[in-house]
Amino acid sequence: MEQYFVEEALLSMTSHVIFIIITWKVLQAVNLDAFFRKGRVFEIRVLMILITIAIATSVSNFFLDLIRWSNSIAYLF
Repeated sequence: MEQYFVEEALLSMTSHVIFIIITWKVLQAVNLDAFFRKGRVFEIRVLMILITIAIATSVSNFFLDLIRWSNSIAYLF
């Protein structure tokens, strides 16, 4: 039983990190400078980090839920 929790924790952490990296790379293509005053580099970077974390955790949680649900289908029949 303890092994299950370790595997789930590792899968969750790995999934979150992978989706954070993917989201960060994708958001690099977005030009947020147009929405901020000139010279606000720090604020733009903080916003990019927060947006990255929000999007990546949402997508990662969706895929982790999808994996859990697909594993639970076996108990249906």
